[in-house]
Amino acid sequence: MSHAASGSLLIRAAELLSGARADVRMRGGRIERIATHLPAHDGEAVIEAHGRALCVGLHDHHLHLMAHAASLESLPCGSPVVGCVGGFADLLRMRARLEDPAAPGWIRGIGYHEGVGGPIDRRWLDAVAPQVPVRIQHRTGRLWILNTCALRRLGVEEDERGTPLERCGGRLTGRLFDGDDWLRSRLAGNYPSLARTSEALARIGVTGVTDAGASNGRGEFAHFVAERRSGRLKQDVQAMGNGELDGLADAPGVRVGPTKLYLRDADLPPFEAFCDAIVRSHAAGRPVAIHGVTRAELFFAAAALRQAAPLDGDRIEHASVAPPESLALLRELGVIVVTQPHFILERGDRYLEEVEPDDQSWLYRGRGFTDAGIPLAAGSDAPYGDLNPWLAMSAATRRRTRGGAVLGGDEALTPAEALALFCSPAHAPGGAPRQVEVGVPADLCLLDRPWETALNDLATVGVEATIKEGLVIWGRNEWRGAHY
Repeated sequence: MSHAASGSLLIRAAELLSGARADVRMRGGRIERIATHLPAHDGEAVIEAHGRALCVGLHDHHLHLMAHAASLESLPCGSPVVGCVGGFADLLRMRARLEDPAAPGWIRGIGYHEGVGGPIDRRWLDAVAPQVPVRIQHRTGRLWILNTCALRRLGVEEDERGTPLERCGGRLTGRLFDGDDWLRSRLAGNYPSLARTSEALARIGVTGVTDAGASNGRGEFAHFVAERRSGRLKQDVQAMGNGELDGLADAPGVRVGPTKLYLRDADLPPFEAFCDAIVRSHAAGRPVAIHGVTRAELFFAAAALRQAAPLDGDRIEHASVAPPESLALLRELGVIVVTQPHFILERGDRYLEEVEPDDQSWLYRGRGFTDAGIPLAAGSDAPYGDLNPWLAMSAATRRRTRGGAVLGGDEALTPAEALALFCSPAHAPGGAPRQVEVGVPADLCLLDRPWETALNDLATVGVEATIKEGLVIWGRNEWRGAHY
């Protein structure tokens, strides 16, 4: 029985979020009918749900597709894989022994943080792995550390000026802050295949993503379009990016998103210039998505939006520390917050050590935003956070660190509210959750259990099949073959 030949797919005896059990027929990329006891048509592919939960396809409202694709080929350099400087050094030495110094490849490390081995630099990397090019990315994604061999591979001379590489006493330290554009240009702008990332997303029920790359321009947009057209990328993409995307036409499965604006607490831009950037984006018909992690960044962003006049769809990315006095301001501006509740689980124990005690209750808030009437959605920030949205939903309800401490327990959401963080449309994060209903795009995921069981233990939810526009883009073994 060929799904492709019939153009129709029927899921029988699925449990909807309302608790009703129904059959769902998809045709032409949309849900055609929902009823009980629908007979299968000749040649129609059928999935027997046996009462398992049927959910809309999830949307990850903030991730980095190409960085995640690269991370799949990278060396994890942070906890819990690496726990100390000695272990990190041993890991690099072992990997370096496997590399051919004459080969064109790299050792590309990700997820490093100072808790592993302190503030490492070029000299430290040279002592550990001098013969092969090494570049290590900090957990924040804002810092690369390169060894001498890597600098040579990039064509950097010791006395070369005008690069964003850090110098200390006139000597290159190998540290590159906020230099992804420069690094990409030196690496000749090669873009990775998104096939493995797309499959990883499909396995967990994700049918759409918002790529949050601040440097996305026409080249990156064209790559998303090419990957989508080829079938290597099966999810729809909303692409944030820079001013190069102004006026660019959407493509099938890929649309232009907000202008991404980046704030860094230690180096905030001139206020008027930042306001002008917001005005320019709005004039081009694009809302802005402002990276705001610290208290200072959040209030700077809010002040700039007030000065420039907000536009529907303006967003704050992360809002990692949002004290009570910020809520009324954000509500007044009508901005959306896209947060990462799973960072409470993944990084919470470090937050307890590093974040001011007065701010710990306001980390990655949930209840505070929703009670204030601020639209709230979530994204993984992958590869800087775990890709799995079900873990993020669980973290939003439990608010526990890996060590078992509770951070901001009053900020916990209900399971249904946590699910909704990933169910709003790409263009309206935090808006009304999409529903399984007749006439909508057939973007769905069939879970491995009924709704009551799923909502009681979101962290362990598995996905039986993920469906995009009525086609199974991933399924467990029993769905493979007949339904692709």
